[in-house]
Amino acid sequence: MNKTLVTAINASAELFSRPFLASITNLQRVWWVRTGRAHLYHQAVHAKYGDIVRIGPHMVSVSNPEAIQTIYPIRSGFPKSDFYSALRPYSSERGSMLLVFNTQDEQMHKRLKSPIAPLFSLSNTVTFEGLVDDVLACLSEQLDKRFVDTMEILDFGKWVQYFAFDVMGTMSFSKRYGFLDQGRDDEGMLDAIFNYMKTAAPMTQIPWLDPWFYKNKIVHSFRRTPGMSILGVVSKAIRERLDGNDDAGTQSSGKDFLSRFLEIHRANPDLPPWASTAWTFSNVIAGSDSVGSVMRTILWRLIFLADNLVTHPDTLQALQRELDAANLSRPYPKWNEVRDLEYLDACVQEAVRIHPPFALPFERVVPVGGVNVMGKYLPEGVFVGSNPYVVNRHKPTFGENVEDWSPERWLGGEGHKKKLEQSILTFGAGRRVCLGKYIGLFEVKKLIPFLILNYEIQIIDPKALTVENGFFFKQEGFNCRITKREQSSTD
Repeated sequence: MNKTLVTAINASAELFSRPFLASITNLQRVWWVRTGRAHLYHQAVHAKYGDIVRIGPHMVSVSNPEAIQTIYPIRSGFPKSDFYSALRPYSSERGSMLLVFNTQDEQMHKRLKSPIAPLFSLSNTVTFEGLVDDVLACLSEQLDKRFVDTMEILDFGKWVQYFAFDVMGTMSFSKRYGFLDQGRDDEGMLDAIFNYMKTAAPMTQIPWLDPWFYKNKIVHSFRRTPGMSILGVVSKAIRERLDGNDDAGTQSSGKDFLSRFLEIHRANPDLPPWASTAWTFSNVIAGSDSVGSVMRTILWRLIFLADNLVTHPDTLQALQRELDAANLSRPYPKWNEVRDLEYLDACVQEAVRIHPPFALPFERVVPVGGVNVMGKYLPEGVFVGSNPYVVNRHKPTFGENVEDWSPERWLGGEGHKKKLEQSILTFGAGRRVCLGKYIGLFEVKKLIPFLILNYEIQIIDPKALTVENGFFFKQEGFNCRITKREQSSTD
């Protein structure tokens, strides 16, 4: 950070409230992240100091959704900060790998994203419905055999995660990873992904240290750097496909993501040689873990609040009534039957709001000339960003009960709903909005109706649920018993 910028932001410092340490060091930010509760610290400083808070010597956090279009515009000009360099997987052969998500250079981002963006459209996503139904059938078989028939306790959070990963495995490689069939993660992929993000998260706050601590050949010669095991899975899948040694690649519904990635890469020889690996790596990481977080949130809130007669006793019943009355296909409801169900959509939107999978500020760099944010001037070169967890709890926008699970807040007409949708930051915003948004929503709206229609779920210990923020949210302790649900008389 050059002296001119330091002088500029310090001259503006009186405009921004901040914790004392924030004006002199980023170590406080690092510590917040290392605790696994950074989202709560960010929420607390905004509650104390207001919508705009200086949380580091050169970092300003904004909690008001009205600033989203300024900080995350459709146009270019607000590049990503070095925060994202810490999120790049590393190998000694390739160095740090650029992904669509972590690429800072706008031209490289366009080169990587534009060829594959149509694959992530809703119209293409629904072509995988038959494959998703196959994974639902596997989930149903395993739940019935392992838990319904035996009355054993299950950690539903893990099984929802297994489902999300096996769906993405099917979409990406035309075959499941095998989590559901085995009832466990034999390869340790889930822990590897979370540990990769958890290790990278503190480095995002001081990214200049990342090459010294993790991303260099000397460190790599002594230990595997974060992300290596996932890179190994991806590289093996690509190698087998190119060598013709796998029996996948096409299904009745069409080609999987890997086949299409390889086709696009061959048709665009000017792309970097690692492009197919980068695209596939992103599918494995973000396409699975983030979706699982949203699924766990919906189920936890629905079932927990159904058991808690003091708070929103009708939430689960309201969804059950809507699903029962919709004359859905059994046992696996079809997308065109559930996509527009109002209360189901409200539950999904509320889960996306209350527990976004990513919960650190999405950092941007103020462009040349500076910018006014919420009436305050930020000089060029300053880092600015918003934490989705905090923005999604802005009381003037979402109401005083922002900590409560309340799907009803989304009911009130299309204009009201659209305003709220534009005020959440869960999937990012502007030109860097999440590519996998529609895949995530599709999976959630396939799984939740299936579970609610076919099973009764009882939480064993509501106090056992724990949450850790390692950039990805990790929820554990969702211990339940399940039984088959009696069919409604309207079926």
